[in-house]
Amino acid sequence: MGSRGHGPRSFDAVEVGQRETDAWAAYYRHDWLTFLRASVGMVAAGFGMNRRDTLRGAWLVLRANQAWAPFPDNDPVRARALMRDFYALVESTSDLDLDPGRAAALEVEWWRVHREHQHDGAVTTDQLVGALVDLYTYVYAAEPARVRPAAERRVEAMDLSDRWVRAGCALDDPLLAAERRALVASYAALLAAVGRVST
Repeated sequence: MGSRGHGPRSFDAVEVGQRETDAWAAYYRHDWLTFLRASVGMVAAGFGMNRRDTLRGAWLVLRANQAWAPFPDNDPVRARALMRDFYALVESTSDLDLDPGRAAALEVEWWRVHREHQHDGAVTTDQLVGALVDLYTYVYAAEPARVRPAAERRVEAMDLSDRWVRAGCALDDPLLAAERRALVASYAALLAAVGRVST
């Protein structure tokens, strides 16, 4: 497990966590070229697609995040459509049995819940964890209790990221290193919950 390119149930947890940290940092700095590079790394390490599909998947993730990014006037409909195309690509290149529209709706829903949690505090940490549990449960056909630890660590990383943003988004801020550790731990927990050895 953990070898690059095996697939969505045998991903490289360290690489995915590292690249997602890079993507989150680039998102908040509006450094879209760096985001695209990180997205290529995430898709390659996380889904095991061929090079062409990896590049297409990374582009879709980039465009979805660009549609979501403006605050408060973003475009969630466009973000969901792009993530639907991404999950259609995942579904066609993996053994995951999912409806791309449903997966995209759950993906963008946790984005929405996080944004509310980040900006007005109306959403609790447990609600944000629950939104991620819903996504993981659906995408991986997993038991909620098994994926909850991964969701909790990813929310921990989000909270560190939010603090990093409020502190000014400096790349040498120790909060970014702490976020990276939390995301790697989150993906290690997800792999433990849903992973299997590729043959």
